[in-house]
Amino acid sequence: MGTKTVDEAGTDTGTGATSDEKTVDVTKEDVAEADDSVIDEATPTGAGTGDTAEAGDTTGDDTTGDDVPGDGEGATGVGQGAAAVVSAGLGVVSLTGSWVATVAAARETLVGQLQTSSSASVAKQVKEVYGDAWAATALVGGLFALAALIVGVVVLARPAFGAPGRPQAAWIKSVAWAGVSLGVIGLVLAVAKYSDILLGLPSTG
Repeated sequence: MGTKTVDEAGTDTGTGATSDEKTVDVTKEDVAEADDSVIDEATPTGAGTGDTAEAGDTTGDDTTGDDVPGDGEGATGVGQGAAAVVSAGLGVVSLTGSWVATVAAARETLVGQLQTSSSASVAKQVKEVYGDAWAATALVGGLFALAALIVGVVVLARPAFGAPGRPQAAWIKSVAWAGVSLGVIGLVLAVAKYSDILLGLPSTG
């Protein structure tokens, strides 16, 4: 059987294939391919979309504030570290002495010389000139030791009153414990010197 063909104007040209039919078919295919090309160029590829999404996720992760410590936390750590170092320094001063203790001892020696007459007994002169100066040195050392002990205890107890879940740095604990230990030793030695248990005045009888 023959096939009917339709020309470009829509007129029945009878049976058989003609060059106009071929032209119409080719033209339709070209138009369809052109439309597909336009759609493909306008639609972004899946890989590009995925890369954009991944870039957005990366940016979101980088801008989170969980890994960045707050200003309050940093300030608290610095303060505790400084206090721990001060505690240890005060403990060392309580054991080695300070210019405050030297001045206090010299003052007590001068006062004892002024208040003690030459006719006083040897025991009284020794006590007024040397004993009071020794007691003043022990008293000043004890004050430094007590300060070191208090500061160290405050540093160690500070996390209990701060934000929960923020552990104290190990080096801060170590230095604070050193300050507490030196403070205790200095306080014991100060009491022993002040009460003449350690290096008491020589006997004059």
